[in-house]
Amino acid sequence: MDTTPLTLDRARRLRKAMSPPEATLWIRLRNHGLNGLKFRRQHPLGPYILDFYCDSVRLAVEVDGAGHHTDAQAKHDERRDRWLASQGVRTVRVSAEWVRRDLAGLLQHIAQAAADAGR
Repeated sequence: MDTTPLTLDRARRLRKAMSPPEATLWIRLRNHGLNGLKFRRQHPLGPYILDFYCDSVRLAVEVDGAGHHTDAQAKHDERRDRWLASQGVRTVRVSAEWVRRDLAGLLQHIAQAAADAGR
């Protein structure tokens, strides 16, 4: 699961340029804000950068905007999720719209996914 220096640099840049939905979710996840779980933002793992990652339960949370609705992006996301699963990482994909519309419900969903992943 080696991460290249290029991927590390890109992750650093992405931390400074989060989308509004990512920033909104980060405010609630940071500092152990969800059930005491430690999440990292824009976390590099192998060749990929995960929007949010909780190492203790090996859970990735990906916030998908409109760009994820294309066939090409959907295929890329499927390959990525398969690779992450092969590394023992469960991926939860949530829409940017869900973050905007129902943050409380989304946080409950992530908390349940973390509980399930921790079993």
